[in-house]
Amino acid sequence: MFDWMVWTTPVAVFFICIALMLVGMTVWEFKSPTTMRRGWLPIATTRGDRLFIGLLAAAYVNLIFIGLAGKFQEWMSLEAEPSIWISFVLSMGLLALVMRKG
Repeated sequence: MFDWMVWTTPVAVFFICIALMLVGMTVWEFKSPTTMRRGWLPIATTRGDRLFIGLLAAAYVNLIFIGLAGKFQEWMSLEAEPSIWISFVLSMGLLALVMRKG
């Protein structure tokens, strides 16, 4: 069923992190129900809203990095394309920023 997908270690780690975040957010919601608040996002959001927005942003960061990896190799005169772990770290940092300050 999933033969079409390339299951590399970074992809597996990314999806495992998403699954763990969803479980953690569910437990957190039962222990401490969320309230709406405004951060630097232009709308009032709950924790779940910020998680969804952060996951979308993380996915876009990964897609942009994958799309530009060949260009990065060319621009920086690298022997190989930059590691996908770079985009993973950047996307998780962006997700943490949205969750904390968004």
